[in-house]
Amino acid sequence: QVRLVESGGGLVQPGESLRLSCAASSGTLENLAIGWFRQAPGKEREGISCISSSDGVTRYADSVKGRFTISRDNAKNTAYLQMHSLQPDDTAGYYCAAGIADVARRGCTYGMDYWGKGTMVIVSA
Repeated sequence: QVRLVESGGGLVQPGESLRLSCAASSGTLENLAIGWFRQAPGKEREGISCISSSDGVTRYADSVKGRFTISRDNAKNTAYLQMHSLQPDDTAGYYCAAGIADVARRGCTYGMDYWGKGTMVIVSA
């Protein structure tokens, strides 16, 4: 079974940056797509980015495009979300997921089978 653990969340001021990590504590991410999702208080879960298993195809939600970058390091069994220019609207619990999602054809919504427990990001002045 693939077990995912997010880290790197915290409290930052508007305009600052954070890098989130998603490490597989068991299992391998090598053959799986990886996605990042977030859920803010009172709002539904939003898929914000994902990356394919092998060919480097990435997707971004309009809300984060140009500010966030997803990457992966299969040798470390870890994925990352680099976040710049954070704003209060980015405040949410951030979750990583992995699965057989076909990122190139279907995006981030479908085929994410394994989920972490999340890490909190708070952006406040």
